[in-house]
Amino acid sequence: MAKFEKANSVGEWLDQRLNIKMLNRVLMTEYWIPKDINFLWAMGMVLAFTFSMLLISGIFLLMYYKPDVNMAFDSVNYTIMQEVAYGWLFRHIHGVGASVVFLIIYIHMFTGIYYGSYKRGREMIWLSGMLLFVLFSAEAFSGYMLPWGQMSYWAAYVITNIFGGIPFIGDELVVWIRGNFYVADSTLTRFFMLHVLLIPLAILGAIGLHFYSLRIPHVNNQKGEEIDFEEESGKYLAGRKKQSKVIPFWPVFIAKDVFVLSIFLVFFFYLVFYHYDFAMDPVNFDPANGLKTPPHIYPEWYFLWSYEVLRGFFFDIGPMKASDIGLAAFGFAQIIFALLPWLDRSPTVAPANQRPYFRCWFWTMMVVLVILTIFGKLPPTGTNAWVGFFSSITFILLFLILPVVTKAEAKKVASNKEGE
Repeated sequence: MAKFEKANSVGEWLDQRLNIKMLNRVLMTEYWIPKDINFLWAMGMVLAFTFSMLLISGIFLLMYYKPDVNMAFDSVNYTIMQEVAYGWLFRHIHGVGASVVFLIIYIHMFTGIYYGSYKRGREMIWLSGMLLFVLFSAEAFSGYMLPWGQMSYWAAYVITNIFGGIPFIGDELVVWIRGNFYVADSTLTRFFMLHVLLIPLAILGAIGLHFYSLRIPHVNNQKGEEIDFEEESGKYLAGRKKQSKVIPFWPVFIAKDVFVLSIFLVFFFYLVFYHYDFAMDPVNFDPANGLKTPPHIYPEWYFLWSYEVLRGFFFDIGPMKASDIGLAAFGFAQIIFALLPWLDRSPTVAPANQRPYFRCWFWTMMVVLVILTIFGKLPPTGTNAWVGFFSSITFILLFLILPVVTKAEAKKVASNKEGE
């Protein structure tokens, strides 16, 4: 047994038993961050804070929500919104937060792609981040069902029906997910359990893995420079702070994070108080009705691009089922970003503006994703259907040609160096 001496303070007593000073050095004062980064690197902190707000507001909503098909709609739209003091505020925070969190995720994700933060030993950072993206998507979908409005019901019907396209087990899997042959009370209670317990626990674990995976390769920087963190941190600790290329996470870097977070909160609460309706579909204010299909079914904006990839192939193509091709394309869209560290064949770690071939690829991908998002909310008829189809094809082709593009770029860089 370790030897304990009499502590002179509560902090010293805790330190003897929990080694708080060591933990503080490892996670805070001697956790080093490159100086050469911009405000986009604060998105991780903003994301963690937004998730905390979603947890807290969700706990308050949980006190009054009824996971029953006969009471769910009224518990949200009448009990919470009209009878509970400040219930409207917590619902607005939760609804706006669910949309804004995906805006932050996409900024964080595309920042990583632009600066090549998935390369050179940072594969686990990227994979854990993509795991978080999948978990947040599952959390958002399961939560979208809970108000039990028209769009909630029919979105659940469409999304769960997608699993029916899986060979051999599809039909049985749909019944198992729904807990019934159709979207019913058992479906609502299952998704309620996933939303309030299972998926949040998985997200917390994935966040821990994501932060832990940063420890060895450290945070990337704007130039993609490979920094000797041991040498640079030694300079900082020796008092040569200007010459050092790194700063401590606490208190220097966290101060920058807090500044960005403060600006974000102004934007966030402006939406909460004045434009919360952007996060709530008007159709969802009608009670769920399994006998009345909405004229046009679509998911929330953050799923529109992948939804358009799914339905982009739903046209008559002869003996082959269009739904099968659409399902395959949808599956491709869900996993392809996770494979980016292996699809990018160039060893160069640099921002896209310093990689001419990759820069063209990146901005083409961004334009295609915007087009898919816009047309994902429009009825799939006439010109809309053809734009969705060609955009879906382009999205898939972009990732298929990425290894070729980046290999050609690597050869060009190598030949330029030989010429010098």
